[in-house]
Amino acid sequence: MRVLAAMSGGVDSAVAAARAVDAGHDVTGVHLALSRSPESDRSGARGCCTLEDARDARRAADVLGIPFYVWDLAERFETDVIDEFVESYAAGRTPNPCVRCNERIKFAAVLDRALALGFDAVVTGHHARLEADGTLRRSVDPDKDQSYVLGTLRPAQLAAARFPLGDSTKAQVRREAAERGLAVADKPDSHDICFIPDGDTGGWLRDRLGSRPGAIVDAGTGETLGEHDGAFAFTVGQRRGLGLGRPAPDGRPRYVLDISPVTSTVTVGPAEALDIHLLVADRTAWPHEGELDCQAQVRAHGAVVPARAAARGDDLVVTLAAPVRGTAPGQAIVLYDGDRVLGGGHIRATSG
Repeated sequence: MRVLAAMSGGVDSAVAAARAVDAGHDVTGVHLALSRSPESDRSGARGCCTLEDARDARRAADVLGIPFYVWDLAERFETDVIDEFVESYAAGRTPNPCVRCNERIKFAAVLDRALALGFDAVVTGHHARLEADGTLRRSVDPDKDQSYVLGTLRPAQLAAARFPLGDSTKAQVRREAAERGLAVADKPDSHDICFIPDGDTGGWLRDRLGSRPGAIVDAGTGETLGEHDGAFAFTVGQRRGLGLGRPAPDGRPRYVLDISPVTSTVTVGPAEALDIHLLVADRTAWPHEGELDCQAQVRAHGAVVPARAAARGDDLVVTLAAPVRGTAPGQAIVLYDGDRVLGGGHIRATSG
C-alpha cells in the first residue's frame, strides 16, 4: 500500500511513519507548512509550524529512509482555519481550531491531494484506534486520547486514514523513538493553538479585530458592572480576567454566561446559570437514524456525560442526563458508545 505519512516534526508522527514502514507499506513523508512566516524556533512546547519542526521532520524521514517533501498549505490553512477562528470569535462562538484543522486540512486538503497522487491512505500520529471496518475508538492511553478532535470526520475520510499509535501509550512511543535513533524522542509536545504560540488568544484577536468596547452586565439585575475593549476576549464559562473589581453581593464568583457580538455585551452571573441540558449541533458526522443512548464529550479532555442523541433534519439534538457547564456555540460535541466514537458535530445552540 502507498501511504503518505504526515510528519509534523514531533515524536508521534515520526513513530507513526516508522510503524508504517515496518508494516511493509511504501511510505512517503510530508511536512505541512501551515504558517506564512514560520519562526525559526519553537517557544517552549507551544506551536508546531516552525522551521525547526520542518527540519526535525526531515531528519526523521532520513533515519527511516523514506522520501520527504514539504507541502505549502499556508494559504488554505489561513482561509479554512485561521479566518474561521477569527470569524467565530467575532460572532460570539468558541471554535476548536484543532478539530477544524483535522476536518479541512489533514483529512480534506491533504487527503484529497494524496489520493489524487495515487496514495492509498494518509498516516498520522494521532492517538486513536481505527478498526478495519472504519470504527474509530479511543486510544489505550486515556491521557493522550485524541479521538475527540477526530470525532467529526466523515466515514469516507476515516476510510483513508491510518492511526498506528492507538494501541500505545505516549511513554511507549517515546521509548520506541529512542530505540530507533529518532532525535525527537524527547521533544516536548506542542499544545494550545499552534498559530498563537505565545498563548495570548485575546491579544492575538485584538490585533486582528481591533478594539470593540462594550459593557459587562449582571444577568440578574441588568446592572453594568464594568467595561471591556472586545467581547472576543471572553469565552462562556470564563471566571478569571473579568476585571470587575468588586464581588457579587453574595460573595460568590461570577462567570461569563453569554456573549453578544452585536452589542458587544458580556453577561455574567453565577455558576449554576451555566448548566446546560440540551445541545443542538450540525450533523457533521452523524450517520445514525433514530435515537441513541450514548455518552457526550464537549471538550478535548473533558469528562463524558450520559446522553441521548437524535437526528432532526440537518441538526443533531443531544439531551444530557446531567448538566454540563460552560459549553458554548462553536465547540465540537463528540458522542461515544463506551470507547467507540459514534460521530459528532459543531454546537450551534444550547439551553438549560
